[in-house]
Amino acid sequence: MPMGVLTAMTARIKLLGRMDVVEKRRPQDGRIKTRNPRGDEIEMRISTLPTAFGEKMVMRIFDPDTTVKDLDALGFSVHDAQRWEALVKRPTGIILVTGPTGSGKTTTLYSTLKRVATEEVNVSTVEDPIEMIEPSFNQTQVQPQLDFGFPEGLRALMRQDPDIIMVGEIRDQQTAEMAVQAALTGHLVFSTLHTNDAPSAVTRLLELGVPSYLINATLLGVLAQRLVRTLCKHCKVPDAQATREALAEVVKPWQISGGYKPFKPVGCVDCRMTGFMGRMGLYELLVVTEAFKDKINREPNSDALKRQAVSDGMRPLRLAGALRVAEGLTVVEEILASTPPLT
Repeated sequence: MPMGVLTAMTARIKLLGRMDVVEKRRPQDGRIKTRNPRGDEIEMRISTLPTAFGEKMVMRIFDPDTTVKDLDALGFSVHDAQRWEALVKRPTGIILVTGPTGSGKTTTLYSTLKRVATEEVNVSTVEDPIEMIEPSFNQTQVQPQLDFGFPEGLRALMRQDPDIIMVGEIRDQQTAEMAVQAALTGHLVFSTLHTNDAPSAVTRLLELGVPSYLINATLLGVLAQRLVRTLCKHCKVPDAQATREALAEVVKPWQISGGYKPFKPVGCVDCRMTGFMGRMGLYELLVVTEAFKDKINREPNSDALKRQAVSDGMRPLRLAGALRVAEGLTVVEEILASTPPLT
């Protein structure tokens, strides 16, 4: 794109997002509200960053139709959906969702909170920023310039008679301690962490300074997730060369049971010749059991916690992906690129 056109486009988008058009030396954030072809309101989050060749701009689309989904549409297996439903119906405790940036944590949390947000339940959130305006929640945005961060927001929420609290992210010891206190005083707390898998969330909390006895008293479960591209249903074709043995090699020592219908991408007009259309979630759900609590006290390292979680019924992310390959929804290359290896 010619630089003159790029500069004009960037300035126009910044103007629509109520950003400083003249300021090009520092990063900025903004929002644009618009409508999709069906007439529904959607929001675009704008982020600019100064680079050596001018301003770089990213726009993230937040469509309410894609943000709030049921568990089947999110990609939960029957095994994990039942365990997740049981967790979110608990009256008190902490439930964590982990994964890298852009792995769908917000979508999972919003979809879950939407299911439990009835008229009798006060659902309050502290976010940075508010990802999507949802009338069913009481949403608050942190403002660091006013000394109003996650700990201050949580402290204020405790005086607002909440039943369910969602904290955008546990980043430091103070936020972690406030979340634990909220759970101990009779609230159900949802939050996110940036870890590679579910058991690592426990070691992360320990590193932040949360004592193991408080983790055991409050933590209900951890959901780790990834997003993978799904094959275009208009052009995918059966993959005659893919074998069950090759897939089993990827997830050793686990066994892939059930049907096996592998497909491969081709490319068509509908998927813009990529062979893929849309994305789906892969999930690894750790439910805290008495045996797991004992392991936190005696052997709080990632490998030991992972072994205990697996024996308690946790399916690793790579196994969840392999099952989706066997169902013909995605390909092995997507799974290998998105999930941590089995150890």
